[in-house]
Amino acid sequence: MNPEIYTLMAAIEDQHWWFRARRALVANQLGRLGLSPDSSILDAGCGTGGNLAMLCRHGHVEAMEMDAQARTIAAGKALARVREGILPDALPFPESHFDLITLLDVLEHVDEDEAALDALGRRLKPGGYLVITVPAFAFLWSRHDEAHHHKRRYRIRDLKQKAIAAGMEITYASYFNTLLFPLIAAVRLVDRLRPSGWQQGDLAMPPLWLNNLLYVVFSSERWLLGRMSFPFGVSALLVARKPS
Repeated sequence: MNPEIYTLMAAIEDQHWWFRARRALVANQLGRLGLSPDSSILDAGCGTGGNLAMLCRHGHVEAMEMDAQARTIAAGKALARVREGILPDALPFPESHFDLITLLDVLEHVDEDEAALDALGRRLKPGGYLVITVPAFAFLWSRHDEAHHHKRRYRIRDLKQKAIAAGMEITYASYFNTLLFPLIAAVRLVDRLRPSGWQQGDLAMPPLWLNNLLYVVFSSERWLLGRMSFPFGVSALLVARKPS
């Protein structure tokens, strides 16, 4: 990603509605996995470390990040050992090592996404879980994706196929950020008509009242995710398990 995005993310990811709500949704899913308190967890592509505190509530966390700037920021939180690593071929961890690997809005940055899933699957213990979030639907492509150096957006069926090809069993899949989908889709489509040039866009902090409202709406989906699957959304969630 552009260096200025990492700086901005580090400044806002504790308060911004999108980061807060996604953490709440992911935490709810992790609570459904029945992990033991001493579970070994890898946050693959941890960015600036905004999810480390949440993950530490579910086990012992290690992290991996390819970008030096982001890695330094994440390591400065002193919540996990943050190591340099690149998907799919430069992972500094042994095979069959983790009970859980999270890949939160990372796979869309990787050229060889199927090889990345295979590499991460090999780092899981038998019976271990891989939890993935990605941006959904190619028609939502915008300058947000370009600024974040995304390679693609996903449909659930394609994500499932790639995980299955990597030897994983799908335990749950759904789109999410569904309630705000009409609003966000409209903003993304209108954005295509604006003059070129990178802007903060989706990462701009809204007024406090709006930030809190968007958080409440988005995060409320956590009470349904796991019980049902949404047919559309701005993002997609996949929980996969390595066969025992």
